Amino acid sequence: MKKQRHLQIGMLFMSVICALPAMAQDYDIVINNGRVMDPETNFDGVRNVGIKDGKIAAITKDAIKGKETINAEGHVVAPGFIEGHQHATDQFSRKVNLRDGLTTQMDFESGAGDIAKWYADHEGKTQANYGMVVLATLARVSVLDGPEIAALGNDMGELFRGVVGAAAAKAQKEGRKPGWSSTLPNKEQMTRIMSYVDEGLRQGALGVGVPVGYMTTGVTQYELYKYQELAAKYGRVTNGHVRFAGVRPPNEGQLGVQEMMANAMVLDAPFMASHLNSNMDWEYTIPMINDAREKRGAKVWGEVYPYAAGSTIASADMLTESGMAQMGITYSDVANLDGTRWDKAMYEDVRKNDPGRAIVIYNNPPEAIAKWLAMPGVVVVSDGMAIQDEKLNYYPWDSPYEGKSVHPRSAGTRAKVLRMVREEKIMPLMEAISKMSYLHAKYFDELGGIPHFKTKGRMQEGMDADIVVFNPDTVTDNSTYEPGKGALPSTGIPYVLVNGVVVVKDSEVQKVFPGKPIRFPVMEKGRLDQISIEPRTFDPNQS
Repeated sequence: MKKQRHLQIGMLFMSVICALPAMAQDYDIVINNGRVMDPETNFDGVRNVGIKDGKIAAITKDAIKGKETINAEGHVVAPGFIEGHQHATDQFSRKVNLRDGLTTQMDFESGAGDIAKWYADHEGKTQANYGMVVLATLARVSVLDGPEIAALGNDMGELFRGVVGAAAAKAQKEGRKPGWSSTLPNKEQMTRIMSYVDEGLRQGALGVGVPVGYMTTGVTQYELYKYQELAAKYGRVTNGHVRFAGVRPPNEGQLGVQEMMANAMVLDAPFMASHLNSNMDWEYTIPMINDAREKRGAKVWGEVYPYAAGSTIASADMLTESGMAQMGITYSDVANLDGTRWDKAMYEDVRKNDPGRAIVIYNNPPEAIAKWLAMPGVVVVSDGMAIQDEKLNYYPWDSPYEGKSVHPRSAGTRAKVLRMVREEKIMPLMEAISKMSYLHAKYFDELGGIPHFKTKGRMQEGMDADIVVFNPDTVTDNSTYEPGKGALPSTGIPYVLVNGVVVVKDSEVQKVFPGKPIRFPVMEKGRLDQISIEPRTFDPNQS
C-alpha cells in the first residue's frame, strides 16, 4: 500500500513538472506577440515562440523568456523563405537576399561543376542554408570546349565571368561554334559528359541542372533523356530551363515542358520546370503539370517569379534573330543593365564581343504577373542573378546596396509578392507564404527525396528555426530596373533567423554564418554503369 502511494505521488510530481508553464524553459531566443502563420496546418494566431538549439521548441500563449527577445507585435512570424532557383552564390548577393527573407538558397536550374569543391568553398562562409545540383552545361564545356575552359568557373556567376566568353573566343579562333551549346556529342564524348555528371551526383549533388534552353541545337532528346535517367538512378531531381521559350508553333514552350515531363513520368523520376512565366505558355503548362502530379502521381512541379521581364546572357539561344521572332520580341525589347535598349548594331556587337554580358528581356505583359502567381500548385522563385560590377567581379560583403545595376528580382522577389498580396489582393497571405516556404519543402521532400526539408518550411515545434518576421502592412520591395537601383534591399522584414541564429536584426544583416549544407551523403561508387549509352550517328567520323 505504501509502495503504491509513493508511485502515485511520483506520478503526480511528474505531471506537475510537465504542466509547468513554458517560461520555465531556458530558450536561446524568444519571439513574443507575433502572428504565427504555419502553411502546412493553416494555423494563424498570436503566439510566443521559443527557440532552443536551432529548433522551434515552443509555440505558446504562455509568457516565455530567453537569452534574447524579439518583440514581434504587429508582425507575421512565418517559416523562412526557400527557393531552388537563386543563381547568386557570392556573399554580397546572399546578404541582399537575407533582407528579402530568404533562409535557404539553392540553384537547381544550373548548379555547379565540381560539387565537392563547391560545398567545401561555402562551408562556414554562408549565411543562409545552401545546396546545389550538378550542372550539365559545365560537363559539356569540359568535354566539348576543353577542361581548361571549364576550370574558369564553377557555378552560374562564374560562368558569366569567364567560361562563356572563353568558350566563345576559342570557338571563334578555331572557326566553329561553342561546343557546349552547339555540338552533338558522339558516344565517347557523351560517355565522358555523363561521367562528369555522375561524379557530381556521387559527391552529393541534389540533382542535375539541364538548361537545355541554352543548348537547343546541341542537346538531342536522347541526351536529355539520359540526364534524367541518370538522375533517376539516384532518385534525384532533374531541373530544366526547358527547350523552347516561344509562343508560336511548332516550338511552343509547352512542347519543351512536355518533353522533360514525359521523360520524368516514364522514369518515375522527379522533374522541376523552371520559371514557367518566361514565355513557357504558363496558362497551359501549369494546369498540365498539376494534373500530372495530382491525378497521375507524377513527381513534377513548376515555378514562377513576380516580374514581367527576364534576365539572361547575351549569347543565349533564345536571342538569335529567329528565337526573338519566335517569342514575338525585337532588338529594342532587350536592354543592357544600364538601361540602354538594343538595336541591330548593338545586338551584333554584344553577342559577338561580350557573349557573357547580363541583359534584361522585356517579354511579358506586366498585367499577367498576378495571374501566374495565383495559379495553384506553383512555387515562387526569383531566378536571381549574381550582383556583379561591369567587369563581372563580385562585390565584397560590406559593399553598399546603392549603385548596383541588376534585374530587381535579385533583391526584391519575396517582398514584391507580399506587397502585391496587400495592395492587389492577388491571393490569401497564407497561400503566398506557402508558395515561398512550405510548398518548396513539401515538393523537395516528398517528390525530390531530399530529407532535410522534412523540418523546413513550417512554424511548428520541432522544426528548424529558419524564421522570417515581417510587417504585412509595410513590407515592400525597393529594387527596380533603373541603373544603380537593382540591389536596393527590401524593407519591412526586420528579423530573419537561420538555424536559430539571428541573421537580420532590426533590418541590419549581421556578420554571422549559420548556414548549413543541403547535400546528399558522398557515395563510394557512382551509378553510371546502371545506364547504357548507345552508339549514335552524331560523329562525322563514324561510318
